[in-house]
Amino acid sequence: MNNIENNGTVNAGEEDWGKVSSGEESVGKAGCSKENEENSSSGVLSQPEFSSATALSTAANYIMNAPEPFTHTYRTYIRLRENGSLTLKFWHSNAVDSTWDLGADAIASEQGGEWSIEAAYVADGGAAPDGSIVPGSQVPVTFGGELSRRVEPGEQFWSDEALLELPENHLLAFTWTLKTAGAGKSFPFNVEGMLVSGYDAPGTLAAQESAADFSESDKLQVLPSFLGYKKDVTKKLVFLGDSITQGVRTAKDQYTHWAARIAEGLGTEYGVWNIGSGWGRAYDVATDGPWLHKAQQGDEVLIVLGVNDLDIGQRTAEELLGDVAYIISRIKEAQPETTVILSTVPPFNFEGERETHWRKVNECIRMSPPAGVDRVFDMAAVLSVPAPADHRIKPEYMSDEFDPHPNGAAGKAVAAAFLAWYRG
Repeated sequence: MNNIENNGTVNAGEEDWGKVSSGEESVGKAGCSKENEENSSSGVLSQPEFSSATALSTAANYIMNAPEPFTHTYRTYIRLRENGSLTLKFWHSNAVDSTWDLGADAIASEQGGEWSIEAAYVADGGAAPDGSIVPGSQVPVTFGGELSRRVEPGEQFWSDEALLELPENHLLAFTWTLKTAGAGKSFPFNVEGMLVSGYDAPGTLAAQESAADFSESDKLQVLPSFLGYKKDVTKKLVFLGDSITQGVRTAKDQYTHWAARIAEGLGTEYGVWNIGSGWGRAYDVATDGPWLHKAQQGDEVLIVLGVNDLDIGQRTAEELLGDVAYIISRIKEAQPETTVILSTVPPFNFEGERETHWRKVNECIRMSPPAGVDRVFDMAAVLSVPAPADHRIKPEYMSDEFDPHPNGAAGKAVAAAFLAWYRG
């Protein structure tokens, strides 16, 4: 079992996580008649004048689980899509987006527990993320005019607006102190290897400017679900996917994964919200929970799912395509005008039966995609070696000689191909 220390840090090793059944039989469609919460007064669609401020994914694939209640501070450094005079606003969903491993510790759509925000600040993080912030730059983040906020299980809520001057080439520092209400599960977070620099410390240190008592975070990205800034954009794109979309294994603080590179290539007149989540799978989205509802807010949605369904999920081609078709139908029901772009499943060096299902899925996506698909982007063709071994990713695109997660070079290639295709 994963060990969570009392001070709010995570001591995680993938080999330690317990194994349970994937719960595929419980992936229901009971949510078909459920109100789209994201369209409610507390939902992310209720503030359309705010666009995602970063290409960093803040999706949650884990949940804090501690033997005792604790108070802990988390500071994260984020490259924004624009700097200058910013009107920022944050939205949060107190729920897990995607299943971690086989679900022993966190499962898709699981509600977070009861906890509270003791204090939160945005600040100029400077040009280098060292745990400190530029003196005098802290701006409090409030909630209905209050500096603190109690968070209920499964709750969704917005912050108030926060005005910040952020110089060019400087990072946003987001710091908040969280307090759990009791032992057990509390707030969701992302447990993949850190793609950006973060620091954490026991106690209520959100207002502290220096790095004193902070330690560099590991597998502990604790951020609001949506980091928004007031921006009039031509179109809002959502990237829905797994670790390949999140950018797992790419260089820390470099934003070299394909989603970040596409956002940069499109320019800031396009809003881009990356909700890629490590170890996520289509049947997680098909639980009709918070992750799907996030995807429903885009003018265009790019779906890049399937690797984990075929791999750890052991889904067949038919099951995966069925889940994808359901996801698309729910996106179209919520926002009929949304353009759905479906990508082929990236190569992941599958063999045997997994390879057979991978080929069937991609053949279907290319030749006869599910109803509701408006466009198909062939990411597999960009990343794969030539046929007949096209189920394998090009060696130069692998994170290392054993890991088929796409690296920064792969991100560059995918982004170039996508932008040429998208604009063509």
